[in-house]
Amino acid sequence: MASEINVDALPCIDQGYDDSSILEVAISMVEDEKRNYRPSKNYLEHLPALNISVFETEMMRAEFDRLERHLPVKIMNMKRYELLPPPAGQLADMSAWNDCLENSMAQLKNQATRITNLRLMTDYDIDAWESYLEVIIKCITALQTQVTKLKKLIKKINFQQLNVQLQITEQSRELKANWVALVNKYYEIELACANLEKQIRTYESAKPQRMNTAD
Repeated sequence: MASEINVDALPCIDQGYDDSSILEVAISMVEDEKRNYRPSKNYLEHLPALNISVFETEMMRAEFDRLERHLPVKIMNMKRYELLPPPAGQLADMSAWNDCLENSMAQLKNQATRITNLRLMTDYDIDAWESYLEVIIKCITALQTQVTKLKKLIKKINFQQLNVQLQITEQSRELKANWVALVNKYYEIELACANLEKQIRTYESAKPQRMNTAD
């Protein structure tokens, strides 16, 4: 791919990049290229096919299906958290009261479990968060170290580019001066040739007249 690109710009040497007119021309050229460019190669062909559902769970698939069908969200059933007596028609029914008692015992057990979880969180949550934060800090430190290395590498590359371009600046100026001199010399030669051709045509046109005068 690199062999297909001919980079002829020297940003460390070339002048005029801050000129608004040049910037407009450059932006116009980029926009024209964007409109006319047609990719001739699939740059992602070496990558496996994208599987967008690899991390989907059954719950997520069900929710996506609901969204596609434009169905309403199912409201959470809160009946299990209510402590209601038996219906008015079942106040004398012992089995109905047993159901209410079992419901109240289940909710009492649930509240006891919540209290236990709160106690466990009070005892161990701080240590768990400290461990988690240590991992996060290590990740941030590693990323910051990587960013610092990349910035140093970028500065090194930029310095090398500047150094190389400064080294060839004088050579570039000499080549440009030689090019200008050769163009001027070529123009002078073209002008001299044109003058000689004019003189030859003048001489050729005057030659018959001189021959007639001699006769």
